[in-house]
Amino acid sequence: MASSSPFLFLILLSISLTIPRTQSTPTFFPRLTTYQSSLQKQDKPSKKLEIPFKTHYFPQLLDHFTFQPQSSKIFYQKYLVNNRYWRQGGPIFVYTGNEGNIEWFAANTGFMLDIAPKFNALLVFIEHRFYGESMPFGKDSYKSAETLGYLNSQQALADFAVLIRSLKKNHSSEASPVVVFGGSYGGSKLRNSPFVHTQFLDASLNCYEVIKGSWQELEALSAQKEGLAELSKNFRTCKFTRIISPSFRNLQSMYSVRNWLWEAFVYTAMVNYPTEANFMMPLPAYPVQEMCKIIDGISPGATKLSKAFAAASLYYNYSRSEKCFDVENGTDAHGLHGWGWQACTEMVMPMTCSNESMFPPSSYDYKEFAEDCRTKYGVTPRPHWITTEYGGYRIEQVLKRSGGNIIFSNGMQDPWSRGGGSPCGFPVNNERRSGVAGSAEETRSGDNSEMDR
Repeated sequence: MASSSPFLFLILLSISLTIPRTQSTPTFFPRLTTYQSSLQKQDKPSKKLEIPFKTHYFPQLLDHFTFQPQSSKIFYQKYLVNNRYWRQGGPIFVYTGNEGNIEWFAANTGFMLDIAPKFNALLVFIEHRFYGESMPFGKDSYKSAETLGYLNSQQALADFAVLIRSLKKNHSSEASPVVVFGGSYGGSKLRNSPFVHTQFLDASLNCYEVIKGSWQELEALSAQKEGLAELSKNFRTCKFTRIISPSFRNLQSMYSVRNWLWEAFVYTAMVNYPTEANFMMPLPAYPVQEMCKIIDGISPGATKLSKAFAAASLYYNYSRSEKCFDVENGTDAHGLHGWGWQACTEMVMPMTCSNESMFPPSSYDYKEFAEDCRTKYGVTPRPHWITTEYGGYRIEQVLKRSGGNIIFSNGMQDPWSRGGGSPCGFPVNNERRSGVAGSAEETRSGDNSEMDR
C-alpha cells in the first residue's frame, strides 16, 4: 500500500423518495442492497489488505449511559495501532471509525501515515461498534431492534473517548494532544443532496446529456414485451452461480439496472481522484473524465442507454476481467449494512433530485420513509435528534460555545462538499460537539482532521 493513497470521504446517506415502492431509487449511501450490484466475486479468493498496523481488541461496555443489568456487558472493540513513528509525549492521531470494516479505512487513509513521521505521532484506527469485528452480540448483533438499539452515535463517541483515555494511560502519555480524524458520517455535517452531476457536466456537456437521457430510454425499453430479456443481454447480467462460459439471467426489474447505473456514476464522482485508486473499485485517474471520454467516443448513432452502460462498465470492470455483471445479487464487501439501522433512527438525511440533475427527478416523503423503517426494523425515525443532540443550524454559534481547533476540508470536486463547510469555513447546517467528533468530507486526497487538545 502506498502511503500516499488517496482517501474517499463518503457521506453515507439514505434516501426515501416519493415514487411507488416498486420504483425505489438507490438510497445513497449506502443502503443494505448497495453492494448487491457489485460484481460477483464469490468464486475468487479475497485478498487480505496489507496495512502497517497491529490489531488489538479493547473490552468495551455495551451501554455507557444506563445502569441496567445488561449495561455492563462487555464486547471487544477492534482497533489498529502503528507506533513506528511514536515518541513519548508525541501526539496521538486517532481515526474514529465509521460505517465499515476498519481495515478498509486504514488501508486507504494515506494522509495520516504521511504526516506521522513529522509529528512523531502514534496512529490509532478505532472500529465503530456494530461494524467489522466489533459486534456486541456476535452473529446476533443485527437480530432485532433490541440489540441494534445500542448502535448510535452517542454510544460510539463514548466508545472512542473511553478507549482513547485507556491508550493515553497505558502509553504514559496523559499530556499528549489527540488529533482526531473523521470521514464519512464520522466526519459529516448533515446536509442534503450532492452535486454529482456537475462533475460530469464540467467534463462534457454531451456526456451529461447522454446520461440524463438514458433513463427515459431505459424505461421505454423495459416497457416492451421482451424488454427485460433485452436488458439482461445488453447489460450482461450473471446468473447466481458463475460458470466458465457465463449465461445471462433475465432481470426481475428494470429498477435493478437503473440502480446499477446510478451507483456507478455517483460513486465514480465521489472517487474522482487525480491518480489511480482502489477504494470502492479499481479505477484510473480522473475516472469521471474517462467515463465521459467513453461516451463521447461512441458513434452518435448508438443509443444513450448503450453509451451509459459502456461508461458504467469502467467502474465495474476497469480491470476487464469480468465476463458478466451481477446486477441484482451481490455481497456487502466492506461490512456497511449497519448503516440502514442508523439511517432509520437518528441519521435521517432527506435527499432529492431536481430537474437540473442528470438523474431522474424525485422528492422526499418522510411518511413513506418512516413507514419503510417501521416495516424493516420496527422503529420510527427521529428526524430532528441530531440537531438537538449536537447543535442546530447556526453552526458558528455552536462552535463558539463548544468547539475549537476544528478543520473542515473539502476537495473542489467533492460532490458531498455541502456536508462539510460553507465558503467562509463553517458549515451552515448541523454540527457535532467538540471532543472525539469527526471532521468534514474531502475527496481526491488526504484526510480531514479535528484538533482536540
